[in-house]
Amino acid sequence: MILIMASVMMLSSCSAKQQTSEEANASVADENGFVVKVGDEAPDFTAKTITGEEVRLSDYRGKVVMLQFTASWCRVCREEMPHIESEIWQKHKDNPNFVLLAIDRDEPIEKATHMVETIGITYPVALDPGAEIFSKYALPEAGVTRNVLIDANGKIIYLTRLYDPAVFADFVHFIDSKVN
Repeated sequence: MILIMASVMMLSSCSAKQQTSEEANASVADENGFVVKVGDEAPDFTAKTITGEEVRLSDYRGKVVMLQFTASWCRVCREEMPHIESEIWQKHKDNPNFVLLAIDRDEPIEKATHMVETIGITYPVALDPGAEIFSKYALPEAGVTRNVLIDANGKIIYLTRLYDPAVFADFVHFIDSKVN
């Protein structure tokens, strides 16, 4: 009897469906579509800013880094960006221990540049053709706006999704405590 049960269990486990990488990602994604979590090492990437500068996340080790995933078509992003400009960037842009980088999801340089000019932000914006960088942090079908805060050791220490004034105020306070 035990031998029969063991055989059935082995057969059923052999016939179990293989999980695709997309299904695997979905199973580890949180309710906001993040595939990373606080405590994870931030996935490295290289990108080109709209001003032509090449940036690599790992080059910022030793600094606190804020990534803001955005797109010109995102109404919530456009609502949040002036707050990022005034409450985070203007306060910390001269701090050698802080980096802020917006990642524009899958748009041509013309759209990203127009967004920057229209909203009036001055912090750096990098392009993410094909949403390859975005997909390292969130499910490909997940939306923007989302922010990722990374500590000096390259570990994720804070994640936000969408714009909520109370959550944003806590986020700003947390950044202030980490870079001052």
